[in-house]
Amino acid sequence: MMDANDIHIRFDAPAMLRKWPSINNERRADRSTYLLAEGTLDDCIREFMTRPEATRHLYEIHTAPQPPLLTKVLSADHITELARFRSFL
Repeated sequence: MMDANDIHIRFDAPAMLRKWPSINNERRADRSTYLLAEGTLDDCIREFMTRPEATRHLYEIHTAPQPPLLTKVLSADHITELARFRSFL
């Protein structure tokens, strides 16, 4: 079992904020994501949080996996949770 002292996330890890092309606020399955921003994980989280909440499902962050909490591709829900807990981790 892990406790708060076991949780370490490198917010300075390289990352990319990517967006899915969309029509009517729905992802286009026939297209792939494109690059919006590149920097640290922290930079990409901050940039993501500036996006309208209604369109956040179209974004994802690509970064190096940091098991057990971070996978290679972070979904909008995962990014939102990281933003909330960023100051505690």
